[in-house]
Amino acid sequence: MNEIEKIRYLNDILLEEMPAYRQQAASFPADAVSQRRLLRSLMNVRPPRPIRPDFLTVQDELLSAERERKGVIDGDALPVLAAHPQLAIWQGDITRLQVDAIVNAANAALLGCFYPCHGCIDNAIHSAAGLQLRDACSEIMDRQGHPEPNGQAKITPGFNLPARYVLHTVGPIVSGHVTARDRDDLAACYQSCLSLAAEHGLHSVAFCCISTGEFHFPNDEAAQIAVRTVIAFLQQQTSIQKVIFNVFKDMDAHIYRKLLGADRAPAPRA
Repeated sequence: MNEIEKIRYLNDILLEEMPAYRQQAASFPADAVSQRRLLRSLMNVRPPRPIRPDFLTVQDELLSAERERKGVIDGDALPVLAAHPQLAIWQGDITRLQVDAIVNAANAALLGCFYPCHGCIDNAIHSAAGLQLRDACSEIMDRQGHPEPNGQAKITPGFNLPARYVLHTVGPIVSGHVTARDRDDLAACYQSCLSLAAEHGLHSVAFCCISTGEFHFPNDEAAQIAVRTVIAFLQQQTSIQKVIFNVFKDMDAHIYRKLLGADRAPAPRA
């Protein structure tokens, strides 16, 4: 099958599973871009359940080809900061980073984003990893039996991501002024992710800007907490050799460069 045939094959299987979406699916044009958007939408709304092996085979072929087309960024090759030789800043799509683990800013359900093609990092990571990631998270949450509290972390494989693992953490949602509890919870996210990564003997971790998007934590203060917590953690004996602060917006790139004394040079990006 070529690419558009794979996309249509996957859409047909998902619509067979979820016939309630057939009418909406019919409104999508037949071109490859529109059908790929339909596929992402259907994957986003599909609840966790057993997945047909033939679906996974074709899905993995499609996502692997897309991963290579986007370009994989070798986290080990990213330059570290002169003042902080275990830290790096990289601006771009976190789903392109080849590291031991990337961090996902999740919600309390820990199942990914169910809003079709939403712009949050949770949606981007689940969409690039494939449906296996939602099922893996569902198994964790079924065992846990309650929503994920703020400031903890869970680990899953990365599946079709270049990263070997995904660390899922729930940051605080800020309503109005930032509270002391908000600050403590955000620091706990970074601490918990690093501790869990070290427990698994991982060497490189890439953090997104936890809680600064849909959860409205002020970007500058969030970055200060992130930098302070990571630097303190790396002062102890640990398997972690490199932490990458992954930023997407120019504003966050500027904040991190300034905090880490790298504001005279642009953050590597692609």
